[in-house]
Amino acid sequence: MPIIVAGATKNVAKATFQVKEIPLRDYFEIKLQKSFYLLVAVLCFSLLSVSELRANDKPSVVCTTGIMADLLENIVGETVEIKPLMGPGVDPHLYKPTHKDISLLRDADIIVYHGLTLEGKLEPILDKLGARGKTVIAASEFGKKELFLAAEDYQNAFDPHLWFDPTLWGLVAENVGSKLAIALPKHSKRIKESTRSYLEKLSEVDSWTKQQVALIPENSRVLVTAHDAFRYFGRRYGMEVDGLQGVSTSADYGLRDVKNLSSKIIDRKLKAIFMESSVAAKFIESLQVAVKARGHEVAIGGTLYSDALGPEGSGADTYLGMVKHNVDTIVGGLK
Repeated sequence: MPIIVAGATKNVAKATFQVKEIPLRDYFEIKLQKSFYLLVAVLCFSLLSVSELRANDKPSVVCTTGIMADLLENIVGETVEIKPLMGPGVDPHLYKPTHKDISLLRDADIIVYHGLTLEGKLEPILDKLGARGKTVIAASEFGKKELFLAAEDYQNAFDPHLWFDPTLWGLVAENVGSKLAIALPKHSKRIKESTRSYLEKLSEVDSWTKQQVALIPENSRVLVTAHDAFRYFGRRYGMEVDGLQGVSTSADYGLRDVKNLSSKIIDRKLKAIFMESSVAAKFIESLQVAVKARGHEVAIGGTLYSDALGPEGSGADTYLGMVKHNVDTIVGGLK
């Protein structure tokens, strides 16, 4: 049975219609050919898209803090997609994971966290993921525990704030770099080179910090902050460090702590005490009021970044920038 197809032809004088007969078999062959060519085109486009996606796909590395994200940026950089869970100003001691965080951790190729109970509420989840075969790197587990300070308000625990000593942060960087080089063998050479370069920068900022702290009179080298985060800084650079709270911001403080610290500020005639970006201002403000009530004026010398980096554009949005900001603020307040 033929298929009749009508086609219009146009003439200057008038329009006429031509009628063509197409065999049924030929008609379906034409339709089949068109469908085949369309299918081939779609498949080619799909394969091209998949190949481009695979070529551009990067391993996903989820980390906990912004400080850790900055370390990863320096070590592994553009070879992976870095996804920090905590943004600027977020206190890792008190951080509670969200459902989105759990999904990110579950889908990650690699997880990097600080350890030493810094991310206390996250660590049980990370332990479970590691037990299931996920690549989970505890950055602070590089051995040499003799270098760690005990967390005085917790039994059998260490102070996690290693980044306040650039030499210790260098050991963290070496540990993370070596483990990432194993986990990402394709990028191993680049990771090792980037790690060496970053260690040089840490050495430079360490030397610079020593020079700056030396500008503070010896009797005034006392750093008073909201919580006891700067002990590694104090040990490295020869400063006494006191915090209203303990190593963790979850620790409480009482009237006795305020009285003792007030006495020290008055006895040493300190010019300034310091707030922290991730701790409520009321803690240090209450100490300032207590000192004033005893007849001594002490200024709030500025805000230090302790457990979190600063927001973008603050100058403290990288680890090295944070160190320089803190040192400039401390020296400016106490010298």
